[in-house]
Amino acid sequence: MRLLHYSLDGGPVRIGARTAGAVVDVARAYAKVSRSAEGLPSTIDDLLRDGLLPKVAGALREAGRDLAVDVSRARIHSPILAPGKILGVGLNYVDHTQESGAQVPTEPVFFAKWANTVTGPNDPIRMPAASTEIDWEGELVVVVGKRGRDIAEADAMSFVAGYTVGNDVSARDWQMRKPMRQWLLGKTFDTFCPMGPELVTADEVADPHKLHLRCEVSGEVMQDALTDLYFKIPTLISYVSQVVTLEPGDVFLTGTPGGVGMAHKPPRWLHAGDVVVTTIEGLGSMRNAVV
Repeated sequence: MRLLHYSLDGGPVRIGARTAGAVVDVARAYAKVSRSAEGLPSTIDDLLRDGLLPKVAGALREAGRDLAVDVSRARIHSPILAPGKILGVGLNYVDHTQESGAQVPTEPVFFAKWANTVTGPNDPIRMPAASTEIDWEGELVVVVGKRGRDIAEADAMSFVAGYTVGNDVSARDWQMRKPMRQWLLGKTFDTFCPMGPELVTADEVADPHKLHLRCEVSGEVMQDALTDLYFKIPTLISYVSQVVTLEPGDVFLTGTPGGVGMAHKPPRWLHAGDVVVTTIEGLGSMRNAVV
């Protein structure tokens, strides 16, 4: 399945499913098949928490495409609206590690972002007054589908609900040059985590480690790589689950390849008027204007 959040004319957020080029309203499809949508959550976040993805998939198969909605003028929101945890991974591509002047890590390097950073695939990235060194980081996002703690690597992929496109926007002057290196705050300005356009369920992605990732800034290709993670997804899930219980709707930002702005000479920072386009093969594309 390819699930998304959409809203029309400022109305409530609804769940859509993209199928055969059309978007079907999930609640209407569910009601058609089950005679009622009572009890069906209104967000993908809650579908995951309630374990209802299989029922929704079945309803969509039975309902057909006659419930398609026109989303050409809709606002598309992040496929996960309020993740309980946003788990970022640093230095997870060899070329980015090299351009950062760092050593290849011997274990995954984690940091966090907060839910205030989440915004949609076509929403603006807002320049904060407190920073002038704003950078891009196109990333594969892994969405957790079920609760787990102390997860073995051999079992880890069964905890993946699906994938989406993300950008770990970062204020490098806060992250790197504040006297105490404010990593958390440098990653956590409002709108600094665009995600979308869809949650593509895990069964639709043959190998998440072999997808083509591309990030353009105002038409210039900055990042162009395969999602060849140094620490693979099972390792990331297993490692962090020793510390925290993973919950449905938690997300992993799995790291960024080489080509970030701080590595340019001189550095290339985002400015108002730039447009960041982040695309991952099979998952879709985001277009975020900087304002």
